[in-house]
Amino acid sequence: MRSTTRFVALGFAGVMLAACGHKDKDAPLAFVPADTPYVMANLEIMDDSTRQALLAQADAQLPSNLAQLDAAADRLAAKDPDGARLLRALRAEFNGKTVETFAQGAGLNLKGHSALYGLGLAPVLRFELNDPQAFEGFISRLETAYGKKLDLANVDKQNYRKYAFAASGTEMILAMVGKQAVAALLPADASPALLRQALGLDRPQKNMQDDGRLTTLAKAKGYRPWLVGELDLTRALPLAVSGKDPLIGAILKARAEAESAKTGEPVANQLQTSPSCATDAARIAARIPTLSFGYTQLDARHQNVRFDVALADDISKAFSGLKVELPGLGSAGTAPFDVSLALPVAQMRTFWSAQADAVAAKPFTCPSLIDLNDSFAKLGPAMQKAAIPPFGDMLGLRIALDSLVPGQDAALPTFSGRLVLGTNNPAGLLAMGQMMVPALAELKLVHDGKPLPLPKDMISMLGQPAWLAMSDTALALGVGAGEDGKLGDTLKNAAGDAGQMTRMHLTGAMYLNWLQMMEQKADSLAAATATISKSDEPSIEGGVSNDDSSAQAAANAARSKAQFAAMKSQAERVDSIDAEMHVDDNGMVINSQTVLK
Repeated sequence: MRSTTRFVALGFAGVMLAACGHKDKDAPLAFVPADTPYVMANLEIMDDSTRQALLAQADAQLPSNLAQLDAAADRLAAKDPDGARLLRALRAEFNGKTVETFAQGAGLNLKGHSALYGLGLAPVLRFELNDPQAFEGFISRLETAYGKKLDLANVDKQNYRKYAFAASGTEMILAMVGKQAVAALLPADASPALLRQALGLDRPQKNMQDDGRLTTLAKAKGYRPWLVGELDLTRALPLAVSGKDPLIGAILKARAEAESAKTGEPVANQLQTSPSCATDAARIAARIPTLSFGYTQLDARHQNVRFDVALADDISKAFSGLKVELPGLGSAGTAPFDVSLALPVAQMRTFWSAQADAVAAKPFTCPSLIDLNDSFAKLGPAMQKAAIPPFGDMLGLRIALDSLVPGQDAALPTFSGRLVLGTNNPAGLLAMGQMMVPALAELKLVHDGKPLPLPKDMISMLGQPAWLAMSDTALALGVGAGEDGKLGDTLKNAAGDAGQMTRMHLTGAMYLNWLQMMEQKADSLAAATATISKSDEPSIEGGVSNDDSSAQAAANAARSKAQFAAMKSQAERVDSIDAEMHVDDNGMVINSQTVLK
């Protein structure tokens, strides 16, 4: 079901384009409750070039999402043949089409308003139509490909179609209300009141259009108004854990009924929820109250996104002023793959020890969260062990790969690059390495950043030259021809500014190399699986036959090939990807910049 929702959202991505010169009482945001746990919507209309950039992005992702939909249908076929047919019918609507031509054929308004939001945790997708008859034609084609009509129902004379997912106790509804299309996932026994609100027959007392929360959020975070999203965990998590949300309640009930049929355990017993669950969930959510995101730049060559994670004040204060002396953390990486990660063990020990103490002083009592008590109880001793040098002196890690060539015939890849370990005591780290590898004792490093070659025995193991260098705050290893000439400058790279925690740079060519390596691993696993399925062992009575296992393995391999082909096609469009993460007074900020060819 998650795959279906994600695929439908992708198919309708082109309609995330809204005009905002005046408040339209029938705009999608006017139907969104001000206290919704989550929402994703557009605030202004896009210009044509920006719209085409978004559609190009959606088209690039479409093959991968179609492959995922095919896989989801195959997995569903055994449990829910009807559901699998419906997914395949939806998949067929995209044959030979771009997202734009699909939208036009379905009557979706590419210059209209749209919003995805929650009625409680039940997702509702609402978007404007510019051709209602075309939308009806889309539904008719869907039903024809599906092989039968969707069930028809109505509430207060408003017709809607529905499809029930019996295994999960949910149903999808689809309706045309005025000049808008509405899709929602609701409990199979949804109350008339919930149906009326999902269809928009009953309006919320306070709505997000009048509330203006998304507009205020976009201005505060620098999001462009084309697409803005927010998840309010202070609302969502208590609903999910307490069992009071109708959608979650329906899913839990369906699972309990299935379990009861197997074991005889009464459904009512399985559905009992402690009153403390809502309190415990609210306590957790208070630590990470909200998550939000939005584009900061979107055009034919740039796709920049910002993510914000609000944090409790004590969490932000623990890291926002922290300056980690890791060379390279203070500037964008230059190697084809270049990642710097702050790991200030001393400060992290202090922070996580305080969290463990807080849970020990006030344990969680909700049955579904009680395992957290044990996890935090183990965390305290682990933090004490982390104080042992040289680990307790660690500041961070940087990996800079200049080349990466996937191996052939299951061989290991070859690479060249640098590894930097930031530490308050590089000499101590080197000494421990010399204790573990006596050959390193030959090296007489000093804190001058000058590289010394590794002993010949170690070089023969690596199969290529390698060097070590040391500064006052780091120990660096260079592997591969010419890396010795880069170590000195690498150790002089700028350290992180206050709050800086991560930086990453990836070229499109290196991205393709990574995908090729992943594909090789997947192919090796598929080959091993195929070999096992061809064994001469007789199948267990009632189990899957060897022929069926072989066919399933072949189908899985084919899907994997299709997914990797789609991902590699996307990667070929990428010139570079950069990302950074820092903590400020308001929480954690993640910025991602993708440059296309």
